[in-house]
Amino acid sequence: MNKTAIIALGGNALSQKGQTGSIYEQFANTRESLTEIMEFVRQGYNLCLTHGNGPQVGDELLRMDLTYNEVPPLPLGVCVAGTQGTIGYMIQQTFQNALREENVDREVVTLVTQVMVRADDPSIADPTKYVGKRYEETKAQALAEKFGWTVKEQEPGQWRRVVPSPDPDFVMHGISIRTLVEAGTIVLAGGGGGIPVYN
Repeated sequence: MNKTAIIALGGNALSQKGQTGSIYEQFANTRESLTEIMEFVRQGYNLCLTHGNGPQVGDELLRMDLTYNEVPPLPLGVCVAGTQGTIGYMIQQTFQNALREENVDREVVTLVTQVMVRADDPSIADPTKYVGKRYEETKAQALAEKFGWTVKEQEPGQWRRVVPSPDPDFVMHGISIRTLVEAGTIVLAGGGGGIPVYN
């Protein structure tokens, strides 16, 4: 049986400090990140990749801030699902190209992944994960009232939206992920920590 590696790419590895965060920069950063990961392919590893999404979710929330008069805003879970798709596409496309260049016949798939969390996780009642743009207090409080956000002061004079980040009990679709990985498919799963759901 082949060895298996689980590799995590940080959202900041794809959208780096000092960059604009354009899709072109993110693709370039993805290509650079995969250069070393390809060594696992050469050694015959089965692979499952996951990725962060902090900067990308922040961008999604900013888009909503700028367009809320025209387009209804989406809840955070839908935004996480969206970033799993967009980041997954970037990694998947880049990986496919790298495999083709080395004449490696392996498939790469992206799975929208949910994680089961506890409904009584303290993070749900008292969110602490900062996301999105920084605002001065008056603007932050106005947005909180309009959209039902929770906002907190992260640094003196800088307020941000905070969202729940509950600890996962388990990854859903785990059997499907394992089946694909053991079959040699390169799987991208659990992006952004997964989309939290509870019974």
